[in-house]
Amino acid sequence: MAIIAQREVVWEVHDNFQKQTYRNRCYICTDQGRHRMNIPIKHVGGNEGRQHYAAVSMDTSTDWKKIHWRTLQTEYRTSPYFEFYEEALEPIFTAKAPDTLLEFNFQILKVLSECLGLILSTETTEKYQKTYDTICDARVMVDAKRPLAMQQLKYTQVFEEKHGFVENLSVLDLLFNEGPNTITYLKSIPLSYLEC
Repeated sequence: MAIIAQREVVWEVHDNFQKQTYRNRCYICTDQGRHRMNIPIKHVGGNEGRQHYAAVSMDTSTDWKKIHWRTLQTEYRTSPYFEFYEEALEPIFTAKAPDTLLEFNFQILKVLSECLGLILSTETTEKYQKTYDTICDARVMVDAKRPLAMQQLKYTQVFEEKHGFVENLSVLDLLFNEGPNTITYLKSIPLSYLEC
């Protein structure tokens, strides 16, 4: 979200879906510590092989959206700004979701951008390119296994007394704890880790 707050973004929509990325997961902090919230997807395999990110469907055999919303309510109800953003965020978890993960991610980004007062870029790639010469390629940022070299400043978190400051959480953690200050915080994060 710091990149979105500070730079013009072109969204990659033509690559193959890769497992273990931030495209279908994020982390929050609960009373038990760092907690992964995962969006289950329908995997293709066998003769079909890889699938394009734009074609990935979410698995609706479980009510994961309801579970995620209850988790957020339980863990962040006592945060300073949860109630302020609750009405805007609740439909993400209670309304019918779009058909694909890509559409759902854009829906989430749109709501978060509105909460932050950002104008969300809707520019997407026209085709897949392995490398780019004219733009900063930040596609590696979606890899959840790759540690971020981001210099994150501390902010007050709900369970900080129990777990200390927990880095690299969903922007929801920042939003619920910092509220209107979130955009200032995101714009203050150095982007030197982008290497471009």
